[in-house]
Amino acid sequence: MRNVMTVDVEDYFQVSALKERITKDQWPDYRPRVENNTLKLLEIFSRFDVKATFFVLGWVAARFPALIRKISENGHEVASHGPMHDRVSNESPEDFRIGVLETKNRLEDITGADVLGYRAPSFSIGPQETWAWDILADTGHRYSSSIYPGQLDHYGFPGAPRTAFPAGSADLLEIPVTTLGVAGKRIPLGGGGYFRLYPYWAFSAGIRFLNAKEGVPAMFYLHPWEIDPAQPRISGLSAKTRFRHYLNLHKTEHRLSKLLRDFEWGRVTDVFDIEHNRSAGRGI
Repeated sequence: MRNVMTVDVEDYFQVSALKERITKDQWPDYRPRVENNTLKLLEIFSRFDVKATFFVLGWVAARFPALIRKISENGHEVASHGPMHDRVSNESPEDFRIGVLETKNRLEDITGADVLGYRAPSFSIGPQETWAWDILADTGHRYSSSIYPGQLDHYGFPGAPRTAFPAGSADLLEIPVTTLGVAGKRIPLGGGGYFRLYPYWAFSAGIRFLNAKEGVPAMFYLHPWEIDPAQPRISGLSAKTRFRHYLNLHKTEHRLSKLLRDFEWGRVTDVFDIEHNRSAGRGI
């Protein structure tokens, strides 16, 4: 079974967990590393002949248009990660509409291709933000990958389906980040920090179970900074944030290579029939 490989294109200093230390007006004080790290990911994907979906932050696209063009020219899908890594839960519907439309237009101008997908920063569409689905559909998006179908400390959508579903009243497909159902609980299996936390054998076993027993693809994600163990260390972070952000960065590239070798991967649009699924019926 082909699974979905995705990348959230943002720099190390833009991560939500680091907001306790770095504000947006301080971003210019940090030297970007996202370009080189993303180029390295492109090389890794090329080595294994894998095409992925890159959810690109508008801030990154504005500063590195040649990088975004290269992603597209290499056969990967370019999708939207919003303009400035703001959680949907912190935005008004009006500001959200302006931001996603601005980012979509910017990415389309750079690549010359339609932008069909969107991923909310920190999977921040929850039960109180379902209004965002109609705005995404209205602004020309065909799918979203913006929810965690459970509850974690910073985000979650308890009770949402674990697999792709038509969202809201609009023609939009929502594709949740992957979880594994175990004993009535939902175990994170989508990537990011959990890919660095779990032993590789456990993570890969979870994907095999998902594919073989449930018959559904995994939606995997990572960030360019996760293959960059040499990134500057930010001082003044809480112990919890330091653990989450820096855990096993030196192992990510090796583990990613094994993941690319051990499973079949593709873009969102390779794995999901967006046109068919978005007209499949009304969702939550």
